[in-house]
Amino acid sequence: MFTESVPKHCHSLLDSAYNYLVSNGYINFGVAPEIKEKIPVEPSSNKLRVLVIGAGLAGLAAARQLMRLGFRVTVLEGRKRAGGRVYTKKMEGGAGNRISASADLGGSVLTGTLGNPLGILAKQLGSLLHKVRDKCPLYRLDGNSVDPEIDMKVEADFNRLLDKASRLRQLMGEVAMDVSLGSALETFWRVYWDSGNAEAMNLFNWHLANLEYANASLLSKLSLAFWDQDDPYDMGGDHCFLPGGNGRLVQALVENVPILYEKTVHTIRYGSDGVQVLAGSQVFEGDMVLCTVPLGVLKSGSIKFIPELPQRKLDAIKRLGYGLLNKVAMLFPYVFWETDLDTFGHLTDDSSSRGEFFLFYSYATVAGGPLLIALVAGEAAHKFESMPPTDAVTKVLQILKGIYEPKGINVPEPIQTVCTRWGGDPFSLGSYSNVAVGASGDDYDIMAESVGDGRLFFAGEATIRRYPATMHGAFLSGLRETAKMAHCANARALRMKVKVGKIPSKNAYSCASALTDLFREPDLEFGSFSVIFSWKNPDPKSPSILRVTFNDPRKKNHGDQPHSNKRLFEQLQSHFNQQQQLHVYTLLTRQQVLDLREVRGGDEMRLNFLCEKLGVKLIGRKGLGSTADSVISSIKAERGIRKQTSTFSASKLGISKLKTGTLKQKMIRKAKIVRNVKKSVPSPNKLTAPPNLKVSSECMITNQVPPTSSGSGQHAREVLKQ
Repeated sequence: MFTESVPKHCHSLLDSAYNYLVSNGYINFGVAPEIKEKIPVEPSSNKLRVLVIGAGLAGLAAARQLMRLGFRVTVLEGRKRAGGRVYTKKMEGGAGNRISASADLGGSVLTGTLGNPLGILAKQLGSLLHKVRDKCPLYRLDGNSVDPEIDMKVEADFNRLLDKASRLRQLMGEVAMDVSLGSALETFWRVYWDSGNAEAMNLFNWHLANLEYANASLLSKLSLAFWDQDDPYDMGGDHCFLPGGNGRLVQALVENVPILYEKTVHTIRYGSDGVQVLAGSQVFEGDMVLCTVPLGVLKSGSIKFIPELPQRKLDAIKRLGYGLLNKVAMLFPYVFWETDLDTFGHLTDDSSSRGEFFLFYSYATVAGGPLLIALVAGEAAHKFESMPPTDAVTKVLQILKGIYEPKGINVPEPIQTVCTRWGGDPFSLGSYSNVAVGASGDDYDIMAESVGDGRLFFAGEATIRRYPATMHGAFLSGLRETAKMAHCANARALRMKVKVGKIPSKNAYSCASALTDLFREPDLEFGSFSVIFSWKNPDPKSPSILRVTFNDPRKKNHGDQPHSNKRLFEQLQSHFNQQQQLHVYTLLTRQQVLDLREVRGGDEMRLNFLCEKLGVKLIGRKGLGSTADSVISSIKAERGIRKQTSTFSASKLGISKLKTGTLKQKMIRKAKIVRNVKKSVPSPNKLTAPPNLKVSSECMITNQVPPTSSGSGQHAREVLKQ
């Protein structure tokens, strides 16, 4: 529709813009039928092989985009499933498993929908996103609701503390990189607020736990200077749930993507010749590899890189933070909590366990069943890893009973429960990244850098500065790396083409030698110009090779008139003295040769006609290319089989017949040379064989006369062929 409003003379610009947007993943990505149709059934045979390590959102986004661009793709996934840290588990129970729900045990909330590519995917799937409602009541230890006025006051005070921390880091400058956000907030709280108010302190700790949840880190480890460096780039719009769980996105993205499951990668080799990925005892080879494993895996060193990653990247891996968030998912026989809210919180009086089951998500409206999920953040998330699941569920139920039973609401036993252990998962070793003390947003950029001259690439939420720790950040990083890989592949192909051009093949050397031999007897000469062509093809459009010789002491131009190309001609001449010659070439048609020959005014006017009228470029022998090689080979073969008695016919070029007697045709003579006998070879030019010439077969003395422009005294050349 847009194309119709663009003038036709701008369509080339439109095509460039369109190709840029597509290749960089800004448009035409995802799982819509129209987009899936553009993915080739078979990869292009000349495209490179790409190995993608990890079938999370980053790996899947990259794989699909690479396939669309025609690359041959293989995804290696350590788990038995795709999705990585996005995992939707179907929970079910009751009589005949009639009660079921889809629980997001990993990434769950689409944080902002404006510009969010996952929102686009949801639309392509025909799903209406569910806005996470703002209502979030908080409950005290005794189960009663927190006084709304105290809640609002503490929240306002907490936000003011964040503002003070922001101003403090500005005053501190670079020193703020070595200070934690937690130490600043707790210091301000003790100075400006009464810590004797227990309920206010518990509320303050709840907000700290919520901040630790957002960053998957203890606040004591978050950088005061850069903990929120990505805030200016937050996606606008509502925070949303995807009905049925985010596993629906994964399920759509894996369609037709070649994934090999249970392939635990332990070594990645990369070099100028390509890459090797070792998984168990298997070796996978490719031209490029995209590593999308979580930052926790890179930190652990479980994957060995050969050669070792640059120190710059190793330092970034070490500096960046990588934290933990865990969940307890519970499927109940019915909904006993409020249906008009999606979240509610719970306070504690122990600051060390402030993140333990501090927030509940209600998924009843989107999961397909009565599902509650309790979050465990901060220090509590690490302790939770070693807590027996039964103990964890018992604690959660105590909290729920403390909230609802005083209201006369019975809390039933859950039908099924699941406790996550993301810290102990060998394929994640944590939840998501953050800016730790000593790190900065620059480290995300370093994480995104490719190494090995465009052989090894990195994607994932820990490689994208603007959208770290998000599902959409992981997805966008996959599209980003696809564009980089395509660019590198094109650049490498161009370099190889240039390299091949700089290192002539045996055929190129053969053609160069043949070209020199052929121009010893050109088919046409005029001034400093000489031409070879095929006599078998009289078509005016048939190709000819023109050679221009500069600084030929045998040829002088007389009566040349000054013109616009005289300076060019003189500059070319000045590069060579009288003892050197410069040969430059071009391909012309027969008709162009004839037109050039008819130009009056000498070589300078011919050069002017050649460059300005015909618009051709004179190039060195190496620049003639494969087309000229074919012409050279054809002419060489033709001359080799041409009957030696044939003569050149000027009429074939459209040249007027020469006067009788102007050129004397020389007949081919045969002469037997007796072995070890000195004897003159009969010849009009008395060409004699050198003394002691040993010849075991007949020699052919060929006298050929090339046509000339003047017809004056170009003597026949005699060639002795042994």
